[in-house]
Amino acid sequence: MTFEPIWGAIIAWYLFLAGLGGGAFVTSAFLGWRHPEAVSMRKIGHLVAPIVVIIGLCLLMFDAKAGLMNPLRFALLLTNFGSVMTWGVVFLGGFTVISLVVVVLDFMKKRVPVWLDIAGVVFGVAVAMYTGALLGVCKTFPLWNNALLPILFLVSAMSTGAASVLLIGIFRHADEFNRVGVLKKFHFCLPVIELVLIAALMFITCTNSTAGWNSVMSLLVGGYAPLFWIGLVLIGLVLPTALETWLLFFSPKEFEESRKAHWISAASDAGVLVGGFLLRYLVIMAAVPVVLF
Repeated sequence: MTFEPIWGAIIAWYLFLAGLGGGAFVTSAFLGWRHPEAVSMRKIGHLVAPIVVIIGLCLLMFDAKAGLMNPLRFALLLTNFGSVMTWGVVFLGGFTVISLVVVVLDFMKKRVPVWLDIAGVVFGVAVAMYTGALLGVCKTFPLWNNALLPILFLVSAMSTGAASVLLIGIFRHADEFNRVGVLKKFHFCLPVIELVLIAALMFITCTNSTAGWNSVMSLLVGGYAPLFWIGLVLIGLVLPTALETWLLFFSPKEFEESRKAHWISAASDAGVLVGGFLLRYLVIMAAVPVVLF
């Protein structure tokens, strides 16, 4: 019988923060491409990225108690490049170094080279997808061992990363926030895609094994149903989509730039962040293993 790790809320926070950091950096690169005038908001994404990733790594070390007592043991992860965890260390290490260099360049008021921006985006996307692949290596958990999970976590990471930049931008740089319409419309699409991917993930999972069926039922009608329906679906996906649909397509232009509209956008972005964490928490906690005899 193969014994595999059972993770909890700390790992959910780690996965959430790692994905958010990657998404924040990608959002900054997107702003540089489509909204080069939003300099301050771009710097927000650059600053958020390394901070949340480093916090997530500290949580990971705290959860890995053996490694916490002897940090040098983490170096052993670099000895097996056939392991998803080894590639995770490479992606996280590379991304952290790149994002910190970019922050230093921002503080020195120097232009970030295009090649460094591209490298940060590549590593940011890799980090976001790795958080889903990390769970997928546990083959006895049907909810985790699914090819859609890295894609779902990538979309969620881009959504939460953009939400964090927009949320801070609302209160710190409202003038720039009013001008980043393309980013807002791109961000509006992500929860919709996420909802479709969640539905597909659950359909595939519930049809491939009894353990998969039990995992999905615990989310839909079981002990995790309130968090799933109210926290993830309603607050994290449906409400942000409804609010942004009205703000972007039906509200008057003058209202869209008002302080009241900013508070509505802030509530939408906060909901996305709540949903991003709950997605990872519920995927981890609701997973039922296949029983091996």
